[in-house]
Amino acid sequence: MKLTPLQKRAQRKARNQSNVDLNLVALIDIFTILLFFLLSAASGIEILSVPKGVKLPQSTAETVPRETVVVVISPEDILVEGRRVATVAQAMATPGDLIAPLKDELDGIASRQVIRAENAAQGRTLTIMGDKNIPYALLRKVMATAARAHFADVSFAVTRKYEVSS
Repeated sequence: MKLTPLQKRAQRKARNQSNVDLNLVALIDIFTILLFFLLSAASGIEILSVPKGVKLPQSTAETVPRETVVVVISPEDILVEGRRVATVAQAMATPGDLIAPLKDELDGIASRQVIRAENAAQGRTLTIMGDKNIPYALLRKVMATAARAHFADVSFAVTRKYEVSS
């Protein structure tokens, strides 16, 4: 039996048509959810966020930082928990090792009541996020002030230095 051109065209069209219908909306939804979970999981990796203008020194340390009281020393300011307590110029101009506004702020934080007993020791820990170009004398003053405010456990925040294997 001979097919008409219209029947040949219909046969070709039926042969080339696939029965699989791909729903792109569902696929986009799946990838969006996957991307959301990947980003939320990656955001938990870095606990401390570094403020603008602060360049941390590099280290190959493997320990994960804990949640503590954070003192940021930028080239211009000294911040405790994001609040500016003194400028670097004021801190360097004060004689001795005590920075009075910093000690007052740390004493206020230390006087907060701890709800759970196991968190009492964690309340006296301090993390210093110091710019890598700050003078050692300023870092020494901040550490001495923290010690006088009874913050005995002091840690330094650094960026992780990845070693390139060749």
